[in-house]
Amino acid sequence: MPRFSVIVPAYRVQAYLPACLESVLSQSYEDLELIAVDDRSPDACGEIADEFAARDPRVRVVHLPRNKGLGPARNAGTAEASGDYLVFLDGDDTLAPHALRAIADRLKETGEPDVLVYDHALAQWSGETAGGTFAGLLSEQGPAPFRLEDRPGLLRVRAAAWDKAYRREFVEREAFAFPSGYYVDTAWTCPALMTAESVATLDRVCVHHRQRRRGSAPGPIGRGHFDVLDQYDRVFAYVDSRPQLTQWRPVLFRRMVDHLWTVFTARDRLPRGARAEFLRRARDHYRAHRTPGHPVPVRSRLRHTVIRLALYRTHRLVELTQRLGHRATRPVVHLAKSLHAAALKLHYRVQLRLPLRGDRAVFAAYGGRGHGCSPGALEEAFRTFVPHIRTAWIARPEHHRTIPTATRRIRPGTAAYWTALARSKYLVNNTDFDRRLVKRPGQVLIQTQHGTPLKHMGLDLRERPAAAGDLDFDAMLSDVDRWDYLLSPNRHTTLTWERVYPGGYTMLPYGHPRNDVFQRATSQDVRRLRESLGIPEGTVAILYAPTHRDYRRTQRATLDLERFLRRLGPRFVVLARAHHRHGGPLVSPATARVIDVSDHPSVESLCLASDALVTDYSSLMFDYANLDRPIVIHATDDDYAAYEAARGTYFDLRSFAPGAVARSVDELTDIFATGHWRGSRSTQLRSAFRERFCPYDDGRAAERVVRHVVLGETKLPPAVPPAERHPVPSAAAALGRSPLPTVPRPATDTPITETLWGTRMPSSPSHPTPTPPSTWRPTGRPRP
Repeated sequence: MPRFSVIVPAYRVQAYLPACLESVLSQSYEDLELIAVDDRSPDACGEIADEFAARDPRVRVVHLPRNKGLGPARNAGTAEASGDYLVFLDGDDTLAPHALRAIADRLKETGEPDVLVYDHALAQWSGETAGGTFAGLLSEQGPAPFRLEDRPGLLRVRAAAWDKAYRREFVEREAFAFPSGYYVDTAWTCPALMTAESVATLDRVCVHHRQRRRGSAPGPIGRGHFDVLDQYDRVFAYVDSRPQLTQWRPVLFRRMVDHLWTVFTARDRLPRGARAEFLRRARDHYRAHRTPGHPVPVRSRLRHTVIRLALYRTHRLVELTQRLGHRATRPVVHLAKSLHAAALKLHYRVQLRLPLRGDRAVFAAYGGRGHGCSPGALEEAFRTFVPHIRTAWIARPEHHRTIPTATRRIRPGTAAYWTALARSKYLVNNTDFDRRLVKRPGQVLIQTQHGTPLKHMGLDLRERPAAAGDLDFDAMLSDVDRWDYLLSPNRHTTLTWERVYPGGYTMLPYGHPRNDVFQRATSQDVRRLRESLGIPEGTVAILYAPTHRDYRRTQRATLDLERFLRRLGPRFVVLARAHHRHGGPLVSPATARVIDVSDHPSVESLCLASDALVTDYSSLMFDYANLDRPIVIHATDDDYAAYEAARGTYFDLRSFAPGAVARSVDELTDIFATGHWRGSRSTQLRSAFRERFCPYDDGRAAERVVRHVVLGETKLPPAVPPAERHPVPSAAAALGRSPLPTVPRPATDTPITETLWGTRMPSSPSHPTPTPPSTWRPTGRPRP
């Protein structure tokens, strides 16, 4: 019996069906059967499905004798299914890579729920990909599985059968079946969610749902859209037959009104002459299914009133009035914006004709964020080594608090902003300046970037369209042509930047200025930072900083921090740092032992305050290595495969890691419980990593840049080798190094030696692979 039965109805999708079927058969999780249902399609869908069945025994094809529609076609596939779970996929949709493996893992984690809800992305006909509208409801935090009462919002979102996995025994027990007509997902999804005794969520895009161009998709403008009324009759009849579901009538009623309003107001569904009739029938349904005693939300009162009273002419009048109002105000608003833009453009042109000011330098980072990263370190170096140059920082108002008082604050898009860009001799950024910037002769643009590249960057993203998104490669190369200097912290970065950002700039292999603070900080600084963050004295602070996932719209922690800390005991706390593109904290709410530091302005300060780093593929590991503190990589096999498929990496991190590698939460717990996170083997791995990636970060990178670029010096201070540096020790360095005897053992029997020695580092003449000591064993483990 397979784990999944993937059911694909096919009708007039011959151009898309091969990609759909291939996305299923190429899944890394192979325990599946694929049931393709040819709904008597007039094109080649049946032949295509038969060709796939001939080459793969997991494919079965059901040919219907006549066209029956989407619902009956799905029913025909369900009748043939033998898998534990049913997964529905439209013939023009595709499964995301490794989706079934993620679904299988989540089903196992949550105890085989009746229904698992996962995320999707809308694939536009133009090639663009847009996110769904209810990703916030898919959080995996909190108890799981749950009942619909715990997350009633799942009943208010778009009803779709293809973003869920259904336990087949549950479907057969409840005798669920799709009706005929349009909007069949409504009559299936609502009863399934209300009846399910256990529901779970997966915050991962598993389906790419294709949005067909108008006119090229089945279901055009016509009276078929009246079927939505019948589908809601079926849903309410189902509720009426089960008194225990009566509580859901008010929610279903509001959902019905919103859905009917969408059909009524959309321009691509109802024929023009049928809209009044549709509204009259909607009024009858409103009266039939309304639940007295439940007030209408304020924002929905207009649509409720129009439907309840069938005010077709009134609605047309309101539409016409609004349209005329928009037409009248739009030119005024547009004129005002145009005049403002023209004034700024004229101002910039005037400033471009005025002399450059050699005593001015303007800095920015991360597209208008606060003072920090390498531009922040260089701004401080400018004030130290060339104090006659006045510095300014471009940032949005909410970040002005991070800018030093001696530095001028500039808001993007203002007249002062364009003046600074036009007349400052030195321009420093870790991303790109405004593309309307006209770089003048004599101006010097220093591009710092913001990390050593592990993931693919620049031109290499041409082969990774999902990660590239809307990146304009021609515009990117135009920006590169404006660079005068590009900073590099190591040879790997130099070779990568020169290839993916080809240009006529000068490479400065001087190190990352943002890492200078690691060599200058003192123990008092570390103590002060820990106190400001609320880290209890005598505890080990783990900085957890996962990277951004291009294949997820909403980011979540792949590590259950509360469970992790419960098993480690009270001597450990976690500083949870979300990537700046995550759009929110990693944990909510924060606790005394999980401190959210996502909004902290300085990641360098967080590194100094912590005792160890846990990450996956974040470039922060290369910076953290300069502190010579323990680093642990947490990367499960499926997550690594998904990240590699979506973004790509320049080398296998697990084969040349800066410390221990954990492939599960249990292994991660074991690494910290036994003390191996700071053991001799981890130190050996970190030392080799530092030699390769931290040759220039000796605390004087910013000084070297300023002395060379601004002062014109050619004899610069040589870099101190990593082995001769003495960065400030962590607070945990003074704590005992023995494992914690009270930590409960993980459930897994995987020995820590398989994690640390399961992969080997690549050898090179300058970086030989160290040989593991034959007597090395993890403390507390029996010898094999």
